[in-house]
Amino acid sequence: MPIVAVIFDAFGTVVQIGRKRHPYRQLLRLGALQGRRPSAADLHRLMTSSLSLDAAAETFGICLSPGQMKSLQHDLEDELDSISVYPDAVDALRLLKAEGVVTGICSNLAAPYGPVLRQHFSDVDGFALSYDVGVMKPHPGIYREICHQLGVTLGLDMPHSDERVAMIGDSVQCDRDGPRAAGISGFHLDRKGKGPISCLTQFAELALKTA
Repeated sequence: MPIVAVIFDAFGTVVQIGRKRHPYRQLLRLGALQGRRPSAADLHRLMTSSLSLDAAAETFGICLSPGQMKSLQHDLEDELDSISVYPDAVDALRLLKAEGVVTGICSNLAAPYGPVLRQHFSDVDGFALSYDVGVMKPHPGIYREICHQLGVTLGLDMPHSDERVAMIGDSVQCDRDGPRAAGISGFHLDRKGKGPISCLTQFAELALKTA
């Protein structure tokens, strides 16, 4: 079956953060110092809601001084400024676009990171970002959303379709196994070279051969 659409994960796959400051993690640590117990639900809330730093502090009941908020905001802005695109991502997208393959990005991330991602990849055909969609990978709903934007159908919804959708990312659970469970051909990217795919250009060439 021909590959008609390719979906990319974002961080660790098509972009990287040069200066990791973890401002939201810092926020939760400040909350812990105030006696608030962090939980796994915190991450889910941050990734599935459009929460700025100050809105997140209010949502979690964390009291910050103006100086603390200024410091966190500075770290967030510094982290956002340090985001850069992997060169092989540019090459892979160029190869796929030249052959008429539609492309999209599907990622779990907090709201402030979305605009930067969209700016770097203004020419892709769709974005399914967890804070917009309201669910996180590997929930099938986020894969369904990106496929809807790309005008293709999940294999889960149409098992006899002659169209094939592929996805790649650096998470086995979210970018290989999750997509496969939804009817997408999922692939794991291991930039350290310990897996079969270590470069997005290599993946794009593989996808085009299959197509």
